[in-house]
Amino acid sequence: MKKFKKILIFIFVFLILIGAIIGFIGYKMAFSPNVSISEEYTYLYITSDSDFQNVLDSLTNSEIIKNKKFFVIISKLKKYDIYVKPGKYKINNGLSNWNLVNLLRSGNQEPVKVLIPSVRTVEALCEKVAPYFEFSEQQLVDYLNSDEFLNLYSLDNYSVPSIFIPNTYEFYWNTSVEDFVKKMKNEYDKFWTDERLAKAKKINLTQLEVIVLASIVQSEQMANPDERPIIAGLYINRLRKDIPLQSDPTLIFAIGDFTIKRVYDYQKKVQSPYNTYLNLGLPPGPILIPDINSIDAVLNYNKNDYIYMCAKEDFSGYHYFTDNLTQHLIYAKRYHNALNALNIK
Repeated sequence: MKKFKKILIFIFVFLILIGAIIGFIGYKMAFSPNVSISEEYTYLYITSDSDFQNVLDSLTNSEIIKNKKFFVIISKLKKYDIYVKPGKYKINNGLSNWNLVNLLRSGNQEPVKVLIPSVRTVEALCEKVAPYFEFSEQQLVDYLNSDEFLNLYSLDNYSVPSIFIPNTYEFYWNTSVEDFVKKMKNEYDKFWTDERLAKAKKINLTQLEVIVLASIVQSEQMANPDERPIIAGLYINRLRKDIPLQSDPTLIFAIGDFTIKRVYDYQKKVQSPYNTYLNLGLPPGPILIPDINSIDAVLNYNKNDYIYMCAKEDFSGYHYFTDNLTQHLIYAKRYHNALNALNIK
């Protein structure tokens, strides 16, 4: 009887010991640090078409995890192997498998801050924006040129840039092209507050026309934003008097050569809806994506009598303004002489 009790005690102790070993291994498997990277954190990108094997390959190929087998066991235990969620994930150094799987399974992505820049063309915008996202530059270009997009937002190829308001916005890395554009349109609608709409109505311009004029104003004055309301006032005077805008930046946009530093008379004959030397009124679309400062400069334009403007010969970026052609020609001669002196062609 005593011998039997000893055997039972031995078996019991043995089972406890085995249980402790299994528990220790299980604890280590689940809760010991398995993320081992040289930095404080890194990012894991899981594409929309990824499966569990793709995630596993990314973690191992990037040397994010130390023990692949333990990660697989915990993933299957928590059913992450069948519930992979795409996105950009911030992986902190020292994470356990339990916490890593919880993070990936939750879909709790790291937001991406996307800067919408003030650039000249839609193609340039796509080039700048696409690296923030899973979608490609060409996918964005194709969508912005598609009938589906143009019809959905009642736009044409000229007016596409007008729905993008330069600012910094938050997205998720795996946001689709369609959802990206939808949010941009929503941000555009929010930008046009009742106050801004009232100001546009007061100067008898549509939202698109305000943005087109703002793009010209900004193109004329890149360096010194404080002068933009004056330029806006000058162009509004020309619009009201049915005087061609005669804006060099619109002509440069029509030609498509943004390296041009000096406009000549023969270039003013180029046939284009953007040539404001030949055509009355505003061009059909913006010649760049204007920033908020430029849009508000139009809405809050300086009321003046100016009709003419000419860059100052000191190359400060500022302009001379006048309502007198004779005086304007004097200013223009000074500027042309300064260009000639520097052999600027």
